[in-house]
Amino acid sequence: MDMMYIWVGAVIFLALAFDFINGFHDTANAIATSVSTRALSPRVAIVLASVMNFTGAMLFTGVAKKIGSGIADPATLENGVQVIVATLISAIIWNLITWWLGIPSSSSHALVGSLAGAVVSADGFAGINGGGFIDIVKALIFSPLIAFAGGFIVMWILKKIFAKSSPHQINKGFRTGQIITAAFQSFTHGTNDAQKAMGIMTFALVAAELQEDVSVIPLWVKISAATAMALGTSVGGWKIIKTMGTKIFKIEPINGFAADITSATVILTATLTHMPVSTTHVITSSILGVGSAKRFSAVKWGLAGRIVISWIITIPITVLLAALIYQIMRIFM
Repeated sequence: MDMMYIWVGAVIFLALAFDFINGFHDTANAIATSVSTRALSPRVAIVLASVMNFTGAMLFTGVAKKIGSGIADPATLENGVQVIVATLISAIIWNLITWWLGIPSSSSHALVGSLAGAVVSADGFAGINGGGFIDIVKALIFSPLIAFAGGFIVMWILKKIFAKSSPHQINKGFRTGQIITAAFQSFTHGTNDAQKAMGIMTFALVAAELQEDVSVIPLWVKISAATAMALGTSVGGWKIIKTMGTKIFKIEPINGFAADITSATVILTATLTHMPVSTTHVITSSILGVGSAKRFSAVKWGLAGRIVISWIITIPITVLLAALIYQIMRIFM
């Protein structure tokens, strides 16, 4: 049992490290448009995002429960705590690689792929909860498509409404509006992304028989995950902000407002239906949709294509990486 406590401690440490990295990796997406249009200074944007991330993380638990039981049953999984250790190491490695390269890949895809790979490596395909896993993958696939369509529609409507307005007045008004949407965006990021670490920690507690099931997320788990996310946010992710805010297309305040309000709405809807989605994919897709509505040729589709490729390869790579890490760990277990 003493060794099990050590394993659980490793899970908690790695889960909070993942949440911290997720904070500076993914929250950069949430504030990229408001920083690039100078609606907010980088320092103010990061402080705002940190506070709103923490607030959002503390108010919801549905996604945490879905992560904690949707992919596999922690109560029946062989070496469940060690599976989570392999999962987190794999997800952290991929997050750091993509952060260093400035690629806005998905922490959610990395976590889901890593968990699936580690479970299969430990327990075979029988260990996977097929229905729950498919539901999660569906949410990850369809949410970016919805965000793209939503961004296009919102931007098209705004173009029609303000077609005869002064560009200077439009930019001034929407630059102010972006302060509100940046806060909303960061809040919804916390409601969905921080819960993934909560779910992973609760999964480990059940696997270690320190808790009966995942129906209740302990308060200390919620506070620690929310704090780690907020601290990670305070570090910022400038490489990804540059990619998201300037390299896809030239973003003006009205475009940033449209992208933020669209993606935040999609993420909050997913949270309310207890579905983990990729905030990175949703935000990027809404920006692409907005850019397409502004002028299709304005979007740098070559860069967008490279981003999409990173989305596609994340789950397969992390599945294999986590499976390999678990097998290496078995040698020392």
